[in-house]
Amino acid sequence: MRLNDKVAIVTGAGSGIGRATAELFAGEGARVVVDDRYGERAEETVQRIRNAGGVALAIEADVSQKAAVEAMVAQALTAYGRVDILVNNAAVGTGDDILQIEEVDWDRGLTIVLKSVYLCCKAVLPKMIEQRSGAIVNIASVNGLTGLGEEAYSAAKAGVINLTQNMALKYGRFNVRANVICPGTIQTPIWQPQLEKDPQIFERLTPWYPLGRIGQPEDIAKAALFLASDEAAWITGVILPVDGGLMAGSYRMARELEVAGPE
Repeated sequence: MRLNDKVAIVTGAGSGIGRATAELFAGEGARVVVDDRYGERAEETVQRIRNAGGVALAIEADVSQKAAVEAMVAQALTAYGRVDILVNNAAVGTGDDILQIEEVDWDRGLTIVLKSVYLCCKAVLPKMIEQRSGAIVNIASVNGLTGLGEEAYSAAKAGVINLTQNMALKYGRFNVRANVICPGTIQTPIWQPQLEKDPQIFERLTPWYPLGRIGQPEDIAKAALFLASDEAAWITGVILPVDGGLMAGSYRMARELEVAGPE
């Protein structure tokens, strides 16, 4: 098993990418601390893990709050004695046009998406440094790499990318690795408000992607598993798009410019 006897904290693990990651990590032998701001969702993920024969602990914590994060990490250390892996996944999509987004929504987006990563990393790093080992995997977004709207969300995800790079530089000498995944469009509950307005949104987005589909939570979980595992022991500071080819270039433009090609 690729994570045998490792202890992993996964934030926002009550659904979507976080749940898929927690379940995959548990299946690979990790003892997983399942965090979600909604306790019932965390408990549901833990039950799914236990039903599959895994080991997990549910914690209800708002990771945008310092006291909640410190309590979560303390519970993890009490239960398992160490923290080997942190996956910062908790996020929220807030607002779009900078001329329309309210200040309260801007602040909420940066707090949940970016401040939570700072708080969680700050809480686990001392133990990882003491252990002389640790793997941090932050879930950012292609929105943090280029202009795709959702200004508050995108700015926060860009911050996650830069924060990850700085941690990789500073803590590599302690054998603590920090990498960041930038997903493209992933079919998760975060899209529910948009789906209610536009039920065909995934169909409309699919032509953006060279691989001809939008992503699933498991696509990101598998990338996180690799980066968290010893197979990535010499990888740190990496920005990994997991995006069906979206960031390779303008697929629709390239298709329109093609003179001829395979069908």
